[in-house]
Amino acid sequence: MSTLKFWAAFGVGVAAGAALALIYAPQSGARTRRQIKRTFSDAGEFVKDTADNVQDFAGKYLKRGKDVMGDVVDSAQNVVTAAKRVTSFG
Repeated sequence: MSTLKFWAAFGVGVAAGAALALIYAPQSGARTRRQIKRTFSDAGEFVKDTADNVQDFAGKYLKRGKDVMGDVVDSAQNVVTAAKRVTSFG
């Protein structure tokens, strides 16, 4: 192989390598930082939304639990009242 052919092949290889490097090169640092910032912002919003949903469900179940306990207390008082009436007639 002559020197001219060697350098021609070398030049074509360098050009092809440079073209591939530009095509597959990662994005710029500024763009990467913006993307990371956006990802953390989205994650923060997701956590906040999830916490709000959990708080809503907890509030609903707490209210339901209080209602059930009130019903149980009312039923127990009715049973006690009925038992007193039965024992006072006997």
